[in-house]
Amino acid sequence: MDDRGQMQDLLLERLKFETLLSDLSAIFVNIPANKVDDQIEATLRRIVEFLGFDRGTLLQSTEDGLGAIPTHVWAKPGYETRLEFLPAAKAPWITKTITEQLKILKFASIDDFPPEAEIDKKFLQDYGVRSYVVIPLVAGGKLVGGLGLSTVAACRSLPDELFNRLGLIGGVLAGALERKRAEESLRRALAEVKKLKDELQAENLYLRREINLIHGQGSIIGQSEGIRKVLKQIEQVAGTDATVLITGETGTGKELVARAVHDASARKSRPMVCVNCAGLPKSLIESELFGRERGAYTGAISKQVGRFEIANGTTMLLDEIGDLPPELQAKLLRVLQDGEFERLGNPKTIKVDVRVIASTNRDLIRAVKNGQFRADLYYRLNVFPITAPPLRERLDDIPSLVQAFASEFSNRFSKRIERVCASDVKALQHYAWPGNVRELRHVVERAVILSNGVVLRIQTPNADFESAHNPGTLDQVERKHILETLKRTNWRVSGEKGAARILGINSKTLESRMKRLGIRRGDAGQERA
Repeated sequence: MDDRGQMQDLLLERLKFETLLSDLSAIFVNIPANKVDDQIEATLRRIVEFLGFDRGTLLQSTEDGLGAIPTHVWAKPGYETRLEFLPAAKAPWITKTITEQLKILKFASIDDFPPEAEIDKKFLQDYGVRSYVVIPLVAGGKLVGGLGLSTVAACRSLPDELFNRLGLIGGVLAGALERKRAEESLRRALAEVKKLKDELQAENLYLRREINLIHGQGSIIGQSEGIRKVLKQIEQVAGTDATVLITGETGTGKELVARAVHDASARKSRPMVCVNCAGLPKSLIESELFGRERGAYTGAISKQVGRFEIANGTTMLLDEIGDLPPELQAKLLRVLQDGEFERLGNPKTIKVDVRVIASTNRDLIRAVKNGQFRADLYYRLNVFPITAPPLRERLDDIPSLVQAFASEFSNRFSKRIERVCASDVKALQHYAWPGNVRELRHVVERAVILSNGVVLRIQTPNADFESAHNPGTLDQVERKHILETLKRTNWRVSGEKGAARILGINSKTLESRMKRLGIRRGDAGQERA
């Protein structure tokens, strides 16, 4: 071939290369970051085939500069290679030369490597490399990786004219990689911002819930561990229609817990219906709960709508559920399971949607064992149990409770109370409080009534050390407290100055409990073993 023909071939080769370069530049200029990887692999194939090589590998530098990671590779069939981390120590001369000089290295044969590149030469020989070209990928003056082109079948020498233009391909690939890194970095930053935002929102929601737990449950006052547990349980169950069983000693505020559950539920737009199962005569409790038709029994001179019908669509509190007569427990179980019942004197089935909350100070498990309470009803009520802690287990709440009660009664009685005697409050924290919060409330009420100054003095109820630290069983504590109250009222049960008024319960309820605990006139001051 004469010089003219060689010149034409060179011009044609250059034109093909410029076309390839133009195509690659157009492809990568606006390519989305998520398509860069696929396009780089397609580009490697075009470059390897165009230049007559067997293999092309794109390596990206690690952040610490201690090596490179092959991220993209294309090879002709039969010349594939494994992708693995390339420590700088395996090709020290190549790494140093490219990093420091940022220039293309070209070897028609690896035998042309300088003596100082013996380690690099052996490394390439292990991969069967015969000719080798390394194009540094530089973006913003920083080395981000390298493009290695190699032959395995035979040696390959590139003309200088073509070799000098390879840096342009490196620039295109380096720009695409850097843009991909920038977009991924931005995406990670945005994801981190979103994560932090979500965490902040969750934290704010948690704090709002905590504030609501402490301050938003109306009359439930306190921050002790026991109260916080109760408030958390209220929050967990309020949004459901699950049946709740609230247990606890007399005076622990079980009704307040029930009201808090209702007030935080979707049924709060309607008032909660309350029924005291111990305060109703056995002969009337069925008609109170389920209603009656006129003439259903002697004395039923008019039709009566039962509490369950009234509570349709809202919440019903069955207080002192442990005192519900056995003959009505089966009927209640049916309402809980199926939402159905019949009025007395009418066989027509009535369907209702009532969320039931039950409360008791009795040990229902013992009552079940003794045959006094249906086991199936107990398990149906005990879907979500909440235990109201006794005041002796939340003594740290006494200052807050005293302050709240003092403020309430000073406003009611038009008394000016500026502060409570600190030593009196401390003394209150050393008392066992068998009557729990209700007893504390009455103690503060009496103190406000008797107060003649701006400083409230509160007298601690009499109690010996043993009773303060060993209050006994629930029935023993309740019996003793009722006896002490009856003694102070000269056995007057009802009325303004009666024991029921002091204890804060209905007189019928007190009489029922006296009967259950075996309290008779003449027992005052005595204790039953």
